[in-house]
Amino acid sequence: MSKRVLVSSIVGVVALGGVAAAGLAIASTETAKKLTVDNTSARYVPPSADLTGSLTFTADVRDDSGIRGLKVLAWPASSGLDPTATEMRSTENATCKSTSDTASRCTYTLKVTKAEAAELAEGTWHISTLATAKDGDTEFTPRTSEFTVTR
Repeated sequence: MSKRVLVSSIVGVVALGGVAAAGLAIASTETAKKLTVDNTSARYVPPSADLTGSLTFTADVRDDSGIRGLKVLAWPASSGLDPTATEMRSTENATCKSTSDTASRCTYTLKVTKAEAAELAEGTWHISTLATAKDGDTEFTPRTSEFTVTR
């Protein structure tokens, strides 16, 4: 192999490495700015003889611009419902409290009476979310979390 071919091959590898590194740097910057919904948990407690039941959903929401809000919808898997981001805009709001300039802990709580619990479909339920950042970005997750309804 001639020295000229070897040198140009090495230059090409170094150039490609530089382009790849720049691409990774841009991708990691974009990832850091992305609106995220993490650390989710959902808990259903059926009503008892003396106490009202509840559904509680919590999530950590982050974006570099801060968090405007989180919409939440709980729905039974057996219903075949498949909510869209557009439909989520008219669902209920979670209560979000800032934990930093870029993050909030959001909680959605719903009280469930005995009469309401009797009408709930037993089995797996899903929770869909639509997070909105202060800069207007949105992140729709059709199945953010799940829980089980039992009687």
